[in-house]
Amino acid sequence: MATAVALAAPLRLAPSRRWRFSADLRAEPPSRLSSRRGASASFPTAAATVPKVLDDSVIEPYGIRDYIERSRELIKPDGGPPRWFSPLECGARGTDSPLLLYLPGIDGTGLGLIRHHHRLGKIFDIWCLHIPVMDRTSFEGLVEYVERTINSEKSYSLNKPIYLVGESIGACLALAVAARNPDFDLVMILANPATSFSKSQLQSVSTFLGILPEPLHVTIPYFVNFITGYHLTFRDLPDNFNDMLADLSFLVDILPKESFVWKLDLLKSAALFVNSRLHVVKAQILILASGRDQLLPSHEEAERICSNLPNCRIRHFKESGHTMFLESGIDLVTIIKGAGYYRRSSQIDYVSDYLLPTPLEFQQATEIYRWFDLATSPVMLSTLQNGKIVKGLMGIPSKGPTLLVGYHMLLGLELGIMFSRFFTEKRIHLRGLAHPFMFNRASEQLMPDSSSFDGHRLMGAVPVSATNFYKLLSMKSFVLLYPGGAREALHRKVRPVWCPCCLIPVSVGWNESH
Repeated sequence: MATAVALAAPLRLAPSRRWRFSADLRAEPPSRLSSRRGASASFPTAAATVPKVLDDSVIEPYGIRDYIERSRELIKPDGGPPRWFSPLECGARGTDSPLLLYLPGIDGTGLGLIRHHHRLGKIFDIWCLHIPVMDRTSFEGLVEYVERTINSEKSYSLNKPIYLVGESIGACLALAVAARNPDFDLVMILANPATSFSKSQLQSVSTFLGILPEPLHVTIPYFVNFITGYHLTFRDLPDNFNDMLADLSFLVDILPKESFVWKLDLLKSAALFVNSRLHVVKAQILILASGRDQLLPSHEEAERICSNLPNCRIRHFKESGHTMFLESGIDLVTIIKGAGYYRRSSQIDYVSDYLLPTPLEFQQATEIYRWFDLATSPVMLSTLQNGKIVKGLMGIPSKGPTLLVGYHMLLGLELGIMFSRFFTEKRIHLRGLAHPFMFNRASEQLMPDSSSFDGHRLMGAVPVSATNFYKLLSMKSFVLLYPGGAREALHRKVRPVWCPCCLIPVSVGWNESH
């Protein structure tokens, strides 16, 4: 029997016209038939992903310049009402992919997720709400429009949730829909909700906005921050003065003075509407709060909302501004995966709903253990079938199902090294059976950082249970189990009952047999 011993010694289309509008702009969203985007779905099943260890697909990066260029074409006046569009760079939707509706901020373009379209398109069917510049639909009208869309899509999304991703006023829109429809199965990702509008400095803007002539309102710092999320100073201005003027021209086009005043009034009514109904929201919510939001007190507002809603969690981003989705350091897919918010049915299945980590996610998850590697210089040893102990993992089988059994001698500090070595030497992705404490809301609130356990979920940790254990073994996975728990920590006798599979005892410091 082999023993492992740790010793301390894209889809790319033409750049123009990357979106597709619905035929009936108000009543009917885009069709969800498989022919809607051409090729049939290629979403991998759980069984098909077992041989693959990392999601190494190439993602084409987009930035604020792409956002501006796409918006120029999208905001051309057509006199139409709000409508949905689906970015073509998202590719063909998967058979089991849940629907994701993006509800934009005050800009209304619907392109706020442009940095994330490629990655989101691999696991979601994405529709983005576009609100034309001169549209004057009331907040209640927008709520009803989103409700009609969800109602029409429920027949296509049987037993699947519908995701609402909103920022600023879009987050208010999502909360309003959830409050009015408690029977909807919604998962909401809300960035800097504008429910705190009454506590923000934006109200002071409207008092003197009326005295400014049309082009000069774009010079208000709040205005620039609201559109781009960047806190501009003189040293931040472009080197090319022509580029600066072009960007200011874009700001005038995307939100002229009349529309800016209208959007501020819309924000006020949205905050009042949602705050009066917030207590009835039952949807699953993840709030993303920026630490450098100069427009809204997002950090405090996230805590307030979470304290009033039992099914709400928070992720803080101390260095982010108001429109965090346009910032280069934010990866929405990684956030959703790490928080355990991705599911394709009414209940999350941590085994079948698991998505493989990207190389960057793998590096970030194991990097926090690098100090332990440098301090201890660990050596991996394994035992061949003839009983010979060799350096490395040659004695570890290449195929599962395999169960690796260890104990908490080093409080799990060796886990990062084990995951890294098994991947680099054997191309094996370990799936850990973790304590349920790491998956519940109460434990997150006890931690200094609510995202403390996100790395474990990214690397495939699942709550320990007989069902999850069986599912992993049936998928021929390599399962890591530390069965002692509290009994082991208190040095009491452990009485495990093993299943019929390849069993590999794992010890730290010496070769140990069970």
